[in-house]
Amino acid sequence: MARHRFLVVGAGIAGLATAVALQRDGHDVTVIEARTDTSSGAGISIWPNALAALDQIGLGDAVREAGGRVTAGAVRWRNGSWLRRPSHDRMVKALGEPLVVVRRSALNDVMAGALRDGTVHYGVAAKQFEATPDGVRVMLSDGSTRWADAVIGADGTHSSVARHLNGPLRNRYVGYTAWRGVADTSIDPDLAGETMGPGIECGHVPMGPGHTYWFATERAPEGRVAAQGELAYLKEKFASWAEPMPTLLAATDPDVVLHNDLYDRDEARAWSRGPIVLVGDAAHAMRPHLGQGGCQGLEDAAILAAFVDRTNDLAAAFARFAQFRRPRVRALVRESALLGTVVNLRPALLSTLATRASALVPEAVLMRHMAGIASRSAFQAPATASA
Repeated sequence: MARHRFLVVGAGIAGLATAVALQRDGHDVTVIEARTDTSSGAGISIWPNALAALDQIGLGDAVREAGGRVTAGAVRWRNGSWLRRPSHDRMVKALGEPLVVVRRSALNDVMAGALRDGTVHYGVAAKQFEATPDGVRVMLSDGSTRWADAVIGADGTHSSVARHLNGPLRNRYVGYTAWRGVADTSIDPDLAGETMGPGIECGHVPMGPGHTYWFATERAPEGRVAAQGELAYLKEKFASWAEPMPTLLAATDPDVVLHNDLYDRDEARAWSRGPIVLVGDAAHAMRPHLGQGGCQGLEDAAILAAFVDRTNDLAAAFARFAQFRRPRVRALVRESALLGTVVNLRPALLSTLATRASALVPEAVLMRHMAGIASRSAFQAPATASA
């Protein structure tokens, strides 16, 4: 197999994982990242499907060691009553292993640490792309030019590579906002999962000894900022809720709380063209309700490398990758959006009724559905897929 020169645009989860996978196969990889500060980010859930992808590129065990393992998936109402309480054994059996919750910075450190020194260049953005008979010519923000056999766009929802392939891609506010943080306290493992209220969704999962990752979403006007500060607003909002949210918020540093409005982006109809391809959010931005945004970026990395390994024709490998991945990812994008819409229905009574009705779904049915999304067997590399 020929040794190719790849330029990866973006040093987030999908970009670093793709670089690791390709470099591990002997290719020459350079990663550029527009940001200079990549320390932001709270936590991320790495479901077994993504752990299987990480195993394929040699990073699974390192990620497991960097985070906390979660075997529960309980759902409660804000007063503490149980909506769903699956047994630990049933969840692990359905998914193949516990999911891992890790700081995003720790995940990035694991992946960046697996790359050769000098692979990643920060503070440099890609400005223009020109396909040539020999590959791609990329003009950078510092005025320099780089040549590569192929370019991989892993530069997120606002991807310049995606816009190059698709033209303008609009972002539309979905009607609700999200907060994320890490509390400096442990959580009762039996409470790992979600707490729901009318038009509100909260999640809370262990992140190793002494830390808990949490998130919350609420319907709100676009751009709203809490005058008293975001953490103070949340403490007041959830003061009367059942544990663990009040304790978690009390143990959170206000400086590490992230607040972001949520957006849907136009679908990227073209994932590849010639020697240019998209991975991760650049290809398939999705809402966070399935916990699969980063996980699907990790699947992309392992699967793209597998297609590249099959042929010297990079354009053909990229086209096959897009064809192979699109059906699975498109279904997850739609389901995640549907879940968010249901939780945030208005009036709030409709949200309450829909959330409570979801508890009537038989446990076996729910576990089968989750297995199809997030189990180890849900990850299929092209060599083992039936397609």
